Amino acid sequence: MTDPVKQPLHYIDGEFRSGIEGHTFETLNPSTNRVITEVAEGREADIDAAVAAARRAFDEGPWPGMPVKERAGYLTRIAEIMESSGDEVAQLEVMDTGLPIKQAKGQAARAAQNFRFFARMIQDLGGEAHRFGAEFLNYTIHKPVGVAGLITPWNTPLMLESWKIAPCLASGCTAVLKPAEWSPITASKLAELIAEADLPPGVFNVVHGFGESAGAPLVTHPGVDLISFTGETTTGKTIIRNGADTLKRNSMELGGKSPVVVFADADLERAVDAAVFGVYSLNGERCTAGSRLLVEDSIYDDFVAAAGQRATGVRVGDPTDMSTELGPLIHPEHYERVVGYVDSGKQEGRLIAGGERPGDLPDGNFLEATLFADVDRTARVFQEEIFGPVLVATRFSSTEEAIELANDVRYGLAGYVWSGDLTKAHNVAQSIDTGMVWINSQNVRDLRMPFGGVKESGMGREGGHYSFEFYCELETIHVALGKHHIPRFGA
Repeated sequence: MTDPVKQPLHYIDGEFRSGIEGHTFETLNPSTNRVITEVAEGREADIDAAVAAARRAFDEGPWPGMPVKERAGYLTRIAEIMESSGDEVAQLEVMDTGLPIKQAKGQAARAAQNFRFFARMIQDLGGEAHRFGAEFLNYTIHKPVGVAGLITPWNTPLMLESWKIAPCLASGCTAVLKPAEWSPITASKLAELIAEADLPPGVFNVVHGFGESAGAPLVTHPGVDLISFTGETTTGKTIIRNGADTLKRNSMELGGKSPVVVFADADLERAVDAAVFGVYSLNGERCTAGSRLLVEDSIYDDFVAAAGQRATGVRVGDPTDMSTELGPLIHPEHYERVVGYVDSGKQEGRLIAGGERPGDLPDGNFLEATLFADVDRTARVFQEEIFGPVLVATRFSSTEEAIELANDVRYGLAGYVWSGDLTKAHNVAQSIDTGMVWINSQNVRDLRMPFGGVKESGMGREGGHYSFEFYCELETIHVALGKHHIPRFGA
């Protein structure tokens, strides 16, 4: 894009505005590390204003009590507006994150789909009803919780923002979104699109800024009832601690170090396809990346060689080029972190592919698709989340050892099992300590199914009706059908 990018401002109570204290920060283009634009930087006063607007919209406005079908209509309208702006939004996402344009277009389409999906889902949401003998009819209803603080990551910001905003608004909650400071542009654009849908003022608000000065005040604010966070595990623990005094409910989707378990009886060509795609798509910056490749002894050497050949062929380059498969990492700070892991991997394993900056890309945060073989389970690159285009391979000799290796990390978000024996594949999948497992597939989402992890990959589930278990209170109504016995104390 050649046109200048509009400065991202806060969106509070239906208005775009600068920060109360006038602070700004820069956002960089990962392909060049040059400044794209200045962004309004929010502080505690801006969070206070946004929460106050969301609180008024929930306590006094029409949104939480609006008929479900009417709220759903607003979400459908947002989806339509997003679809009409899909190309522009994808280009902004590429500029701000370095995602390859082909993948960014898919994420933009998915963002619109999230609004459509939850618009339908909220209309299908039902409760329970039970007759208790002849004396009572008992039933449940869903009620919106209140004001939600939504804190989103920088890797696929638009899609992940919509993943939280859509069920939050569908449920009748109001929201304050704090986007990641490394990728603020599409959050501001999303606010523009939502503004076009004419939601009541204060229902949706955005405050840009840093975790310490904007995120922390949002988490501790007494006017916020729940926090949905996607990001790094250490930050998630801090959020839970800081929100404890006000008993906020939390949904935490945190880090991952997901295994790809490949047995000798698998369709090896498809398994290579999925393993390579799963770790190098989205620039390797995905929580569900299959970053640990566990391969059965008898096929290990051939499989790793094939994966290495494919990694070498991954097209690294300009993310605006439709043929690019791997773009730059998001930020110089993150680039240095990932390169540090690559340096560790060169000591802890055998480098099969990549490991360097491409020679024809001297600027920006580019790194080749990297594969290490013969990595021990104690290695840093086996145990720790790298969040970049780095795959590590380890061999196993039995099903029991494969399960043991798969579980030998502190994370448990996703897993992938490849085998022609579906009985074995099911048993292994059920034995992996994780929130989600795909058998003979890469990560293909069904929005009706729960998404979330175990161990240090988080708590809670979102997706389908599981999202509404977070954004809604469940109230039980007990109705007496006749004159049941009531003890008469003091009669």
